[in-house]
Amino acid sequence: NEGIRLKDCIRMQQKLMNVRVRCVAADSIYANNANRKFCTKYGISTSFVRKGRETKDEPLRKVLRSELSKERATRLEGSFGTQKQHYSLSRVKARNRKTEILWIFFGIHTANAVLMIDKVTSRTAKAA
Repeated sequence: NEGIRLKDCIRMQQKLMNVRVRCVAADSIYANNANRKFCTKYGISTSFVRKGRETKDEPLRKVLRSELSKERATRLEGSFGTQKQHYSLSRVKARNRKTEILWIFFGIHTANAVLMIDKVTSRTAKAA
């Protein structure tokens, strides 16, 4: 279940980027009690639907959830969709953690290679 890895992902992001994570947008599978408590404890806003009664600031929370979900959908899911369609990465089946890491690794490197080729091509065309 990928819902158990949220804490590790947040810690890894903070370590790699040296920036405190303040907002998280994730699928509903990540919205278990342990992840909710972790995010609340460290003051991390989430896109999770709130449990229980609505609070006074619920309209603001809904706006935040909506914005986080939109950003996640356009950036993350859009990137994965491009990698699957254009770079044939849909052939890699991520059924465990190692193949998931492999899939992400190849996706990032393939996307970077395509960008580098485009830059070299445009520089060559300008020089000619």
